[in-house]
This record gives sequence, structure tokens and C-alpha cells, in this order.
Amino acid sequence: MTDTLAPKTMRASRVTISQLMHPEHANLLGNVHGGWIMKLVDEAGALACMRHAQKKVVTVAIDSMTFREPIRIGDLIILNAEVTYTGRTSMEAEVQVLAENPITGERTHTNTAWLVYVALDDEGKPAPVPPLKAETDDEKRKMAEALQRQERRLQQKK
Repeated sequence: MTDTLAPKTMRASRVTISQLMHPEHANLLGNVHGGWIMKLVDEAGALACMRHAQKKVVTVAIDSMTFREPIRIGDLIILNAEVTYTGRTSMEAEVQVLAENPITGERTHTNTAWLVYVALDDEGKPAPVPPLKAETDDEKRKMAEALQRQERRLQQKK
């Protein structure tokens, strides 16, 4: 049995989450705790993949996450996520993290992460996902880079 799912655009999966950072999000240095940022990154990536697959998803892998700049208490953290790769049941989401000073409007790109999710059916088994369709040259580039990352992941598994 071959289910042919209609391709979906990257644009259709895009999600933005914004949240004000409070003292309870701080580490001992007074910056937002890396673990809190990782939690939000995972949520944003999962939402983009759920939007694409229209199914529940589970996190399978998180590529390295390098924090280039701290996010401070009082900053607005903005996470922009979209699906950049689809396999048969898996998807890669790119999540870009920005810190915004809500008073000045100054924005700083703090990190980008790529995460892999698998779609699940109602029984919790891996489920097919729609193919991804690029609409722009930038999206074609992102999809090609995502395919290279996925091939590296599969090589590392061996």
C-alpha cells in the first residue's frame, strides 16, 4: 500500500514563539538558563513539525546547540521554527533564536538549532509525513543543507 501525501511548503510549517524572560528563568550568572532555552527550542521545533505532519511528534535528535550570546532577564526570546527536511516518517526543524530588548527593539541572534522529530500515528507508531516543497532559492538551499545533515546523522548511526 502506498500512501501518496501531497507536498507541503516550508512556509506552511512556520511557527514563532515569543516569551518574556523572568527571574525564574535565570541561571546563577543572571542570564537565561541554557536548559530553559533548549526546552523552548524543542517546543518550537515540535510545533513546526506537528503543523507540517498534522500528527503528534517525538524528538529523536538535537544537533549541537551553541549559545553565541546570552539572553538576559527582561529580554523577549523569539523562536522562529520551520521544517527544512522530510524523510518517510522523520522531519528536521530549524529553530532560530533571537533575544530582543523590548525597550530598545534591539535584536540579537543567539543561536540556531536543528532538531529531528518522528511523526506518530494514533497507536504511537511512526507515521508517514508529507514531502517538503521549496518555493524559493533560499528554501532550496536550506533543503539541500538539511539533506546533508541528515546523511551525516545516518552515517554516525552506523
